[in-house]
Amino acid sequence: MLRGQTLPWRAVLHQTPRPLLRRPFLASPRYNATFRSTLVSVRLGDSLPSSSRAFSASSIRRREKPPPEDPKDESEKKEELETSQDNKETGRAPESRRKGADSGKNVPSADQVAPVRRKDRSSDKERGVEEEVKKEANVSDGKGSSNDTPSPIPPSDGPADSKPSGASSGGNGGNDDGGKKGKKASGEKALQKPAVPDVYPQVMAIPIAKRPLFPGFYKAITIRDPNVAVAIQDMMKRGQPYVGAFLFKDDNADGDVIEKLDDVYDTGVFAQITAAYPLRGEASGVTAVLYPHRRIKISSLLPPAEKTKAATPPPAPTSEDKPTEKRGDVVASFEETAPEPAPKDHYEPTSFLKKHPVSLVNVENLIEESFDKKNPIIRAVTSEIVNVCKEIATLNPLFRDQISAFYTDQFPGNLSDEPAKLADFAAAVSAGELHEMQEVLETMNIEERLPKALVVLKKELMNAQLQSKITKDVEAKIQKRQREYWLMEQMKGIKRELGIESDGKDKLVEKFKEKAEKLAMPEVVKKVFDEEINKLAHLEPAASEFNVTRNYLDWLTQIPWGQKSVENFGVKNAVSVLDEDHYGLKDVKDRILEFIAVGKLRGTVEGKILCLVGPPGVGKTSIGKSIARALNRQYYRFSVGGLTDVAEIKGHRRTYVGALPGRIIQALKKCQTENPLILIDEVDKIGRGHQGDPSSALLELLDPEQNNSFLDHYMDVPVDLSKVLFVCTANVTDTIPRPLLDRMELIELSGYVADEKMAIAERYLAPAARDLTGLKDVDVKLERDAIEELIKSYCRESGVRNLKKQIEKVYRKAAFKIVQDLGEDVMSEEAALTEAGKVAQEESKEHEPADPAQVPIEPEKSTTEIPRLALKVPDSVHLSIGKGTLKDYVGPPVFTADRLYDQFPPGVTMGLAWTSMGGAALYVECILENALKHDSRPGLEITGNLQNVMKESTHIAYSFAKSVMARKFPENQFFEKAKVHLHCPEGAVPKDGPSAGITMASALLSLALNHSLEPTVAMTGELTVTGKVLRIGGLREKTVAARRAGATKILFPTDNTSDWLELPENIKEGIEGHPVNWYSEVFDLLFPSLDHEAARMVWKEALAKPEKGSHEANEE
Repeated sequence: MLRGQTLPWRAVLHQTPRPLLRRPFLASPRYNATFRSTLVSVRLGDSLPSSSRAFSASSIRRREKPPPEDPKDESEKKEELETSQDNKETGRAPESRRKGADSGKNVPSADQVAPVRRKDRSSDKERGVEEEVKKEANVSDGKGSSNDTPSPIPPSDGPADSKPSGASSGGNGGNDDGGKKGKKASGEKALQKPAVPDVYPQVMAIPIAKRPLFPGFYKAITIRDPNVAVAIQDMMKRGQPYVGAFLFKDDNADGDVIEKLDDVYDTGVFAQITAAYPLRGEASGVTAVLYPHRRIKISSLLPPAEKTKAATPPPAPTSEDKPTEKRGDVVASFEETAPEPAPKDHYEPTSFLKKHPVSLVNVENLIEESFDKKNPIIRAVTSEIVNVCKEIATLNPLFRDQISAFYTDQFPGNLSDEPAKLADFAAAVSAGELHEMQEVLETMNIEERLPKALVVLKKELMNAQLQSKITKDVEAKIQKRQREYWLMEQMKGIKRELGIESDGKDKLVEKFKEKAEKLAMPEVVKKVFDEEINKLAHLEPAASEFNVTRNYLDWLTQIPWGQKSVENFGVKNAVSVLDEDHYGLKDVKDRILEFIAVGKLRGTVEGKILCLVGPPGVGKTSIGKSIARALNRQYYRFSVGGLTDVAEIKGHRRTYVGALPGRIIQALKKCQTENPLILIDEVDKIGRGHQGDPSSALLELLDPEQNNSFLDHYMDVPVDLSKVLFVCTANVTDTIPRPLLDRMELIELSGYVADEKMAIAERYLAPAARDLTGLKDVDVKLERDAIEELIKSYCRESGVRNLKKQIEKVYRKAAFKIVQDLGEDVMSEEAALTEAGKVAQEESKEHEPADPAQVPIEPEKSTTEIPRLALKVPDSVHLSIGKGTLKDYVGPPVFTADRLYDQFPPGVTMGLAWTSMGGAALYVECILENALKHDSRPGLEITGNLQNVMKESTHIAYSFAKSVMARKFPENQFFEKAKVHLHCPEGAVPKDGPSAGITMASALLSLALNHSLEPTVAMTGELTVTGKVLRIGGLREKTVAARRAGATKILFPTDNTSDWLELPENIKEGIEGHPVNWYSEVFDLLFPSLDHEAARMVWKEALAKPEKGSHEANEE
């Protein structure tokens, strides 16, 4: 063997695997082979011509010395010469040609080389044979071409710096290393080209996904199953690299083994593996390049062998008689042909694969139906396919290259001679649906195959046209914008040169400077403004920092530095405004009048922080707007209920995209004054999250000592908020953080009593409801007794929000009744329309179709109301709504009685509670669970959804009641034998608070003494175990609740006497207040007529022991 005949496969595969897969594989691959002795060198990307014999792809390593001359080689050369001469006589010229500047000499094709056998020839013909072979190779160098199929290229372990053999070996031996050293093998063998067998009844099946393979077009597939990879290597070593490729029916299917025939289509292709090399990063994977030859069909699937762990291919055997092989280069050898199979009953070329767990199938060849080339349908469809290919080629450059290569290799003559190949090409290069591609592959009738291929190709044309259109549109938009940009820049430059107009940036800077001159900015703010203006002047408008700086300057110049609204310090004006909007609320009005009086004496005012606390519906939010109107200040409101982001109060950092200042700076920008009234609503419902604690951010805002230099994160300059009047609203103070509550001045707003509700309804709610329902000029009157019934039986809450809803409901019902009584004849639809309304109606009728169901639904551009005339109700219509007819408008009463009990049984008392909705009556009930006996066991059970504090109050009251009975009525052993159940009604409402002690103790004593209490007595106060009555809160609300419940006497702790004295007379009217300090005073007020002797003996008979004689008689 000569050195120049060694093929460095691994080097080529490592250097050029991607170009091999990227280049379009042609239907007639070119090859370039150089043969001299017994080895053939092939360059990567080329192919070997097929022959009529099988070949071996076993790995041959580079040898240090050439092998000894074999006398049999000369005889084989002579036989090859004779074969070549026979081919020339029959007119078959060699078709191989040279490809590339550094390739070897071409070899004759399979049709030119006949099979030869090794025979003994005389040595006198050696020179003639050698010279004839050299001569023939030189003649055919670079001129011949071949349409034969490529031969397989096995994976190699050659060094990375090896060169293709064609670059180092020549056909005449004068250009290679062997020729230079004068080494020449004495025996040379003829090249045996492996031919594709026409009959191959059994193949290894490889399933493929996404698209099928078509004969004559290369396809690279990836094999990840190690068993299939080992089987492929085994096939290539044996010189039988033939497989069947079949398409998965499921688009998402994946795998290298066919589990069952239903998973794939039965029609596929018989393909040859032309190249195989390991996957990068995977030890067991293989990438194989397939070249399909013909169509085949599966007849049956053989059961695979048991799956075993795939082993790596064994190394080539070595022996002592063979020269030492150098590790590295692996070549393709045709020295030995594949061993001929032993004679069997039937031909099984893949019997050696049965040991591998792969898919083996029995197949049969599919023969295309004969057709007439002059068939007008075939010629027409063929012509149309060619035209479509030309159109696609004009749109897609890559497609143009594929078509050019295909025409050059497949159709050297007329296209109409090969319509079958043209149909396969159309399907192979198109991106159609899976089933459409498979139908083209399965169709053996050319006349039917061509239209199917044309449909697939037409879709490819549509995709190419759409892609081209999108590309052109995008390019046109880009070019248009680019052109406009350059024209605008040129126009700006021309205007600057002529002095017609300055740059837009210069105008922006001038605008900011003009706005800043009108403001009284502090020195710190002025310095920051100058710095930002200089930065803006030196920035390009296209820079991102330009927009950030511009927005900051915009906010900085929109804050009203030094701008104040002129305040009204008139006390009479403030009183009239406040009384005009609200009834009552004396505490709030007095505080505002005090604020105005101080400002009038000083000539200036400072901002204050007020907090209005009260139940819903008492007018906390609306009073803020009235205060602003009375003081002639701008009004701004925002709610912090549920707020969890500190940035809402103090703004975002300027580094963030879309950053904005906080709500306080936004309020100043909207009001354009430094002294607005800002209402912070629902301050008791502020939240807390991962973005900070907004209540802590309000500490700086609502602190009079700090808010003169409030620092917003976005503005980053101190802002004076000392002149802002802050008004906060809350329902309760328990949820307000204590440091924040300490900074605010609390003003409590209690609920309204019936008299106040009546005045509010007559002055504000009823007139507003009449105007809202269109009854302002109609004689509809809501009687006073009807309003009283609404307050008493429908709206017992502290506020007037529900009362407002009920009054509006009454007037809506009245409006409906009036319109219904008048009828449609009073004003028809045509008469109600104005001129503009009639025009709009006519336009809508013109565009309205006969069948509305056929109208396509389109989004409305705008929603407008057709102008109409208001219905004028005649003066003869009169409607009066009194107490008797009220239920016809608002339904039956919700509350049917003033109290829960008209008469209290023993063990029941009425307490008073305070909630966020105002005051409420809280009843306490006690009963005896079991009949009293001398051997009864005492106990206490508590129900009514009582929370921890009230449970403690219950146990304290129980213990104190037992001490009172033991001290005042020792003979009464009620608590020693009785099991008592204490309950508070309305168990769905949680109850808690330290103000029900005396109420529970009184209920327990009432039951123990079997003495009923007065139903008109209500009480509130916490009790200690020694009998001391402690201070409570919410006396005003509780007094209002007691009055609603019909109480005439109320007991409260002595420490709350000041609160009682401050209550308005209209609230205390009809109620007698009794302050108490110890429970003994409560006992005397609740049990003034108690018979002490009867109280001692009330349970004596029930608790007496039965006599012994009677007990024994009962036992007998």
